[in-house]
Formats: sequence, C-alpha cells, structure tokens
Amino acid sequence: MQKMEFKVLINTPAEKVWNILWGDESYPQWTSVFSESSRVETDWNEGSKALFLDGKGQGMVSIIAEKKQNQFMSFKHIGVVNNGVEELDSSKTKGWAGALENYTLKALEGKTELRVDIDTVEEYKDYFFETWPKALEKVKELAEQK
Repeated sequence: MQKMEFKVLINTPAEKVWNILWGDESYPQWTSVFSESSRVETDWNEGSKALFLDGKGQGMVSIIAEKKQNQFMSFKHIGVVNNGVEELDSSKTKGWAGALENYTLKALEGKTELRVDIDTVEEYKDYFFETWPKALEKVKELAEQK
C-alpha cells in the first residue's frame, strides 16, 4: 500500500471544521465529490463500526480506530459493502484491508490546517489525486460560510 496526503488551510476554528466533517447534514455535502449520494452510518464513537455508502448500497466497512474531538479521527477500513451486504473476507478486500484514513486538525491562529492521509493501492491512486483536493475544497467552502 502507498500513503497519500492532502492538506487545506481553512479560515475558521477547528471545532467548526470538525462539525463540518462529521455533521449529519454536511458530511453528505462534502463527500458528494466521491459519490453523489454518499452517506455514512455510524455513531462516531471510537471503536464503532462506520459504513460508508453510496445510494446503491455499495461502499466500505470501517472501524473508528481513534478519535480525539476537534483534533483527530482515524478510520481502519476492514471490508466492503456489496448490495447492502458486508463482506470482510472477500478477495476484493484482501489487498487493502487494514488501510487507514486519518484526519488531523491543527489550530493555527484562528485558522485550521486539515490534513488527510490515506493508505491506498495503485488502482485508486489517480482517482484519489483527482477527488481528495476537490473534497477538501468543499470542506473549506462549507466551513468558511458565515
């Protein structure tokens, strides 16, 4: 697996950025860059399962590996959801199971640096180079709204 990193500086405090990232209304807005009908099913607690889904019941099964309010969230991807069914041991998941997706928020004089680092396989590298910057710009746009 390869590690990729993306950053954006947002002109608002970390608490607001955090709320945009994980808010019920805002999460589908910024993740629409990845899938127009993107949604998540989780309670956002450390150790809990998170299902990242599109409108067709496809997506990923993850665990919230670590959470520090307004500072850090780490997801460990453990499987896929295929037609609404969780698959944790399929051949589709063997190459990337255990991959991490980390969100780090760093306060900088009233602004927030949001850094996302992900583990990925070669197959998705170009896709992520194209979509992650757009997703972070959407987070920035939402967070900087009055």
